[in-house]
Amino acid sequence: MKKITMGLLCLAIFAFTSCNDDEAPEGYADYVIATPLKADLVTFKAEAVDVTEPIPISDSGKIYAYKDYIFVNDVGRGFHVLDNSDPAAPSNIAFIKMEGNFDISIKSDRLYADSYGDLVILDISDINNIGNAKRIENAIYQDFWCTVGTDVEWPQADYYDYADFDYTREAIIGWEVETRRMLVSEFNEKYGGYYALEDVASFNEAAVPTSSDTGQGGSLARFKIVGDYLYAIESFSINVFDISNLDEPKILDEVYTNGVIETIFNQGDILFLGGTQGMYIYDITSPETPSYVSEFVHGTACDPVVVDGNFAYVTLRGGNACGGIESGLYIIDVTNLADPKLRKFYGLKEPYGLGIKDEKLFICDGSAGLKVYDKSDVDNLRLLNHFENIITYDVIPLQNSLLMIGDNVLYQYEYLEDQIQLLSTFDLN
Repeated sequence: MKKITMGLLCLAIFAFTSCNDDEAPEGYADYVIATPLKADLVTFKAEAVDVTEPIPISDSGKIYAYKDYIFVNDVGRGFHVLDNSDPAAPSNIAFIKMEGNFDISIKSDRLYADSYGDLVILDISDINNIGNAKRIENAIYQDFWCTVGTDVEWPQADYYDYADFDYTREAIIGWEVETRRMLVSEFNEKYGGYYALEDVASFNEAAVPTSSDTGQGGSLARFKIVGDYLYAIESFSINVFDISNLDEPKILDEVYTNGVIETIFNQGDILFLGGTQGMYIYDITSPETPSYVSEFVHGTACDPVVVDGNFAYVTLRGGNACGGIESGLYIIDVTNLADPKLRKFYGLKEPYGLGIKDEKLFICDGSAGLKVYDKSDVDNLRLLNHFENIITYDVIPLQNSLLMIGDNVLYQYEYLEDQIQLLSTFDLN
């Protein structure tokens, strides 16, 4: 698997100085320097997985449904397990601590998850007695960011000094911060670039089940199981695993993509990848080696995608780190996979995830709430429901109900003939 060097993640900017009561002489300035406190990486990862009693959620991420259970990601910390045998009254039964985790996928009671770039496998056949985790190191990715503890707060500093840090053997568990008086010219020469806090924050910000023994994720998923293969995407590639032996996954190919990708969805033997610059289509007829088919390019934006028949539905969220284009829904005609074309655009406020059930299209429009459309005529979407005054993030349309996560609250809705209605809410705090 590829290695991402620290140099690629560095941002060269002009240094800025901090002031204190003791004014520095001309030509000098006081700089705040942060040096990492380190731990052995093997021990660090070994302690990163554990099963505990339910705890309050910190930052809700993606959701995943499997049998009568719902798994809610706590961004970078693990996932909460809810018993949903009664959708009107779900109950929180456990927390699976898995530091550095953002995604999961499940097949035949084997849960596959990422943790600091490793692939972790758990046997969940007895949800109340989950056994020891199996970890395949560096299976998905391995870089500097995989070795920073999720509970580690980044201090404000002019420079983060990693000169003596080996991210292949060590983990960062804290920081030592000191102020150093230096010549401005010396600082600029020695510390020309550093990791900006804005970049750190952005790293904490990528479907229909394939078979009855496979769980179901939402449109923001970065893991996807199709048959006997697990596809796990990272920024520039698709990592392929053969999981025909559920307990002994085989690392196969790593297919590099044409752009930055964030989400994955499949329709049969076709993968649709949502990226910051467009939608990318890959053929998995030969499942061990995804092959590029085509792409649909748009302006820079955050971009999940779902597909139904001849149309792909893509929400684009502009602004901030996601880009400067107008936010909205792109409906793309994929009748000819080799030449996808824009069919229709609808403006939205700040869309995140979306989902489809029969002729209903569900869109999480951020602070604008959940919107439900009749998509039987893609050129004239008809609004069926608009649930306002809630924060929405992602949805999973199940056979008998709709799951939605937003602002640390799980919502469940039941389908009616021409609309949906709220069935239950569950506060994860």
